[in-house]
Amino acid sequence: MQPRFAAFGLAILAGTGLLTACGSDKGNASSSDDTVVRLGFFPNITHATALVGVQKGIFAKHLGKAPKTLTFNAGPAATEAVFSGAVDATYVGPNPAINAFVKSHGQAIKIISGAASGGAALIVKPSIKSAADLRGKKIATPQLGNTQDVALRYWLKQQGLKTDKAGGGDVHVVPQDNSQTLQAFAQGQIDGAWVPEPYASRLVLESKGKKLVDEASLWPGGKFVITNLIVRTEFLKKHPALVKKLLEAQVEATDYINSDKAGAEQAANTELGSLTGKPLKQAALDATFKNVTFTSDPIASSLKASAQHAEAVGLLDHVDLKGIYDLGPLNEVLKAKGRPAVSES
Repeated sequence: MQPRFAAFGLAILAGTGLLTACGSDKGNASSSDDTVVRLGFFPNITHATALVGVQKGIFAKHLGKAPKTLTFNAGPAATEAVFSGAVDATYVGPNPAINAFVKSHGQAIKIISGAASGGAALIVKPSIKSAADLRGKKIATPQLGNTQDVALRYWLKQQGLKTDKAGGGDVHVVPQDNSQTLQAFAQGQIDGAWVPEPYASRLVLESKGKKLVDEASLWPGGKFVITNLIVRTEFLKKHPALVKKLLEAQVEATDYINSDKAGAEQAANTELGSLTGKPLKQAALDATFKNVTFTSDPIASSLKASAQHAEAVGLLDHVDLKGIYDLGPLNEVLKAKGRPAVSES
């Protein structure tokens, strides 16, 4: 049962060697670990936990030193970095995490925490009033097989519209970098995009786009995981104490965001400006934070549904996700804070 995300053809070759080597690391865990964690995330508000955690020094405080950070445009690129051993842990959406797990026969990664819910939408030209108006149109997503790409294709299928991986079908799906999408939409080269925040709000505020679908409206209670924290299984086995410290930072950063929205907005925007050279305008910043809920709960039911959606649109064969989560360390952290445990069901 092999999934068929095209973006991983080469990455799995690197992953095979990595996984073969990991057996010798069993039992070598260190509780006084001076390893520098290599942490991946996206310059998106849906990854504000990472942005805030880095900017406010929360990761450095818990890990003992600042992590080495790497940024990605979308999930498939981030999980390729996991396969190659370039990162130890990364914030990523559900579908790339699923693909990485299945591609490696359940060996390469574990989801160890949630990070964010919501914060994705289909933004279109004002002249587009309904799904039927999308026939023959070009709609962008961040990358083939990423979480928003799957969400768009599944929603279009529900509307009776066909897509394919080559950009054909009733609606032409155009995977491209989010920054390119902003420019392409403004120049009329695409008709819309299913993207995460802050890009959804920026398309509305900067280019007079219209929100045709708020993805939250498609999920029970408006809750669906858009960002998880995953770790290389090899790294988790070798450095369990360090992974627990990483999770302590994840929980503290989430608490900070939820207790001080203004401070969190400023910290995230400062980090975004450092990474991209262009911080968000206040209107876009306010809009994006309003559309995202930050939580360490992985909302596991929505991840399983995302896998079913990927299967339905031909991007994934039927998969068994048993073992994709390791929430034990997170629940230890939550228990120490007097918080209820999170579940993988």
